[in-house]
Amino acid sequence: GTAPAGPAGTGKTETTKDLSAQLGKSVYVFNCAPEMDYRTMGDIFKGLAASGSWGCFDEFNRLVPEVLSVCSVQYKCVTDAQKRKTYLPGRGLDYVDKQGVFHKGIENYKFTAADGVEMPLEEGTSGFITMNPG
Repeated sequence: GTAPAGPAGTGKTETTKDLSAQLGKSVYVFNCAPEMDYRTMGDIFKGLAASGSWGCFDEFNRLVPEVLSVCSVQYKCVTDAQKRKTYLPGRGLDYVDKQGVFHKGIENYKFTAADGVEMPLEEGTSGFITMNPG
C-alpha cells in the first residue's frame, strides 16, 4: 500500500480507487474517526485478508494514538503472513516447474490474526492510508 498525504480535495482517495480499478482489485474505503476502536480495525483487517481486497483508510490521522499503535500490530500479522506465503513453492499459487510439471497451489492458506483467531489469507490484500495535514 501507500500513504499519500496532502490537503483535502487533492485526489488521494480517488487515486487509490483508480489504481485498484486498473488492477482489477476491489477496494473498500473506510472514513476513520476518533470513535473507531482497535476491535473495529481488527475486524476490518481480518475481512480484507479473508477476501483479498484492498482497504483505503481515509483520514487515518484522525484515529487516536492508542488505536494507531494496536493497528500496526494487527496489520503486521497480515503482512507477516503474506511474507511467509511468498517463501512457499510458487508462492502458494498454481505453478509449472522447469520440467513442465504442474503443481497445485495451496488452498485455504490460513494465518493467525492479532486476536488469536485463525483466518484465511487471500492473495493481494493490501492497505492504503490517506492523511490530511493538521
